[in-house]
Amino acid sequence: MEAISKNFFLYLSNNKVLDRLAKRFGTRFGADKIVGGETFSQAIPLIKQLNHDGLHVTVDHLGEFVDSEAESRKRSQECIETIQAIAHHQLNSEISLKLTSLGLDLNKELVMENMERILQEAERHDITVTIDMEDSSRCGETLEIYKALKEKYHNLGTVIQAYLYRSNEDVDELHAYDPYLRLVKGAYKESGKVAFADKPEVDANLKRLIKKNLLNGHYTAIASHDDAIINFTKELVKEHGISTDQFEFQMLYGMRNQTQYDLLKEGYKVRVYMPYGDDWYGYFMRRLAERPANIAFAIKGIFSK
Repeated sequence: MEAISKNFFLYLSNNKVLDRLAKRFGTRFGADKIVGGETFSQAIPLIKQLNHDGLHVTVDHLGEFVDSEAESRKRSQECIETIQAIAHHQLNSEISLKLTSLGLDLNKELVMENMERILQEAERHDITVTIDMEDSSRCGETLEIYKALKEKYHNLGTVIQAYLYRSNEDVDELHAYDPYLRLVKGAYKESGKVAFADKPEVDANLKRLIKKNLLNGHYTAIASHDDAIINFTKELVKEHGISTDQFEFQMLYGMRNQTQYDLLKEGYKVRVYMPYGDDWYGYFMRRLAERPANIAFAIKGIFSK
């Protein structure tokens, strides 16, 4: 049933009709519990509260797959304005972005131009930018762009998805770039030709990747709500004497809030991934696909209105 549920919500995440309806009716049906708002200004008070509590933040302006150069430049400018707002309000926040929102499916030169503008502004304000990973068809090109930019910009991270077979080799290849990696399980529907199908295999691979990147001496974000993964990391860093300055736990805004604060009290660095924007539908459906518990969470949100 869990597999059926996952496939169902992943299917819905790509439904364009429902996506248009979602934008029309706004972040109701529980989505406002896991999305910071439809604009960055709406998210600012939430970020300030999280910062006050001791939590770090990364924000993501939701939206993917732009189909015009003009739209990609608009999204690039929005990222720049978000960086400027973070600096102006003195928020403890990084930003995350998707290359498809900057024109990855149009041409590489456009993406590089947009990323250069964003990273130059981020460098001026000492704000880290993380390139989110998308589906496997875009993984290789995303990592090539990351490597090209990392040679010039220091405050740059990217994401490795543990359910892909290629991820172990990708971490090996990135070693030379002193990468800041966010390690995740992965949330897209993928073929068995490129990805592990079973959760135990994905979990085991995520543990391997966490261990490898940490022992390589690189900064690592462990992005998981899974207690087994969290506890594995705790034991690993204790065994090898790894400083808390070398890693952080990341969790999604609105999910496992108590665990976030428990980790904070234990002395770990915790970062909250907070998406915002009116293009929230696909993100919300993928979160429902990840864990059956999220479905009950959303239903509760609907009837609590």
